[in-house]
Amino acid sequence: MPFVVRQEPFTCEHCGAPVEPLEHGSCRNHCPQCLWSKHVDEEGPGDRAATCGGLMEPVGVDFRGPKGWMIVHRCTTCGKTITNKCAPDDDQAKLAMLHP
Repeated sequence: MPFVVRQEPFTCEHCGAPVEPLEHGSCRNHCPQCLWSKHVDEEGPGDRAATCGGLMEPVGVDFRGPKGWMIVHRCTTCGKTITNKCAPDDDQAKLAMLHP
């Protein structure tokens, strides 16, 4: 499944923070303040095909070579696990708490 570019502002459903798209680099898919996301993609990034709609809890971080640091998210509704690239303005203290 190809990557579908989506640069959309949203309101975080976990903490209520307004979230603006990234100006440079990857597409933002999680809140930089609380690091939570929403289960909206099913087969690939940006497809918006998921019917679950559950909140995605940040449960860890992983280093993936050229992709760099990734946040591991797990859906609180269906349990699906997805990795998302860290953004430059992510809360560094919260990211550090996820590192083993």
